[in-house]
Amino acid sequence: MGTVIFFDAVRTAIGPTAAAYALLAIGLNMHFGFTGLLNFGQVGFMLVGAYGVAISVSTFGASIWVGVLVGILAAVLLALILGVPTLRLRADYLAITTIAAAEILRLVTRNTGSEPVTGGVFGLRQFAGGFYDINPIPAGTYLGPLGVSEGRLWIMTVSWGLVAVFTLLLWALMRSPWGRIIKSIREDEDAARSLGKNVFYYKMQSLVLGGVIGAIGGSVFALALQTVQPDTFLPQVTFFAFAILILGGTATWIGPIVGALIFWFIIAGMQSGLRRYSDAGMLPDFFGSQAIGATTLTFVGLLLMALMIFRPQGMFGNKREMQLDVK
Repeated sequence: MGTVIFFDAVRTAIGPTAAAYALLAIGLNMHFGFTGLLNFGQVGFMLVGAYGVAISVSTFGASIWVGVLVGILAAVLLALILGVPTLRLRADYLAITTIAAAEILRLVTRNTGSEPVTGGVFGLRQFAGGFYDINPIPAGTYLGPLGVSEGRLWIMTVSWGLVAVFTLLLWALMRSPWGRIIKSIREDEDAARSLGKNVFYYKMQSLVLGGVIGAIGGSVFALALQTVQPDTFLPQVTFFAFAILILGGTATWIGPIVGALIFWFIIAGMQSGLRRYSDAGMLPDFFGSQAIGATTLTFVGLLLMALMIFRPQGMFGNKREMQLDVK
């Protein structure tokens, strides 16, 4: 049984869901890690990216690629709506606004009045056919004991390819003059302002860029599952992304990748183990199938607390990178 649980964990850790969360964490790294923006509603950008694809294809009959573009444009608009009134204020105003906006978007998509467009509480399904139709991988089963189908291998290749592209993009940007200004804003925005830098302008650019990356993560998530449902985009998704980012290392280019791999290996292994041992009658009733989700959320909360207490810089980060307004 241990071997089965291990392969379940590996299959999830390298799968498209982990890649989507890695993209979500890369966008959050742009906001929180490099710029010092407290965004507690990154799931809102994920939602508009996912629904941009789903609504464009299912409701309006557009192509997948138009849907991805719609999701990106929606993320830019959302960033502007959130950033214009808050980025000149204290950091906590952005935090409050983003978490509220993400929850408002979720409630709007599940509202009965939105059902003709969003599918309401049931969401939208089977809209990714155009993406899988261009799959160049021959039919078959791949990666040995992991038993990955050609369709799953295709979305894995695309999703992790996007992770690599945006990781390299941030790596290059943070070594440019623009990136040095972004870091200076995180460390002391008054000093950056005194040197003639338009702090609001640079913060807005960061918010838009990180939001677009999060939206592309949402698009990948939707294409992988071939379904979107509003209650998938709960506030804890953002804190999963925070756990991934902090685990791998805040303000590092490799942190979101390593964090996503380790996080989903642990989560999938735990869920698979609890489910299989519970079905075999080897666990108390408390760990029954109905409690697996609650147990997982409890573990994520404890993991995040432990990381912040004992290793706030994560595996590859610098502890000073976690401190806003470092003097």
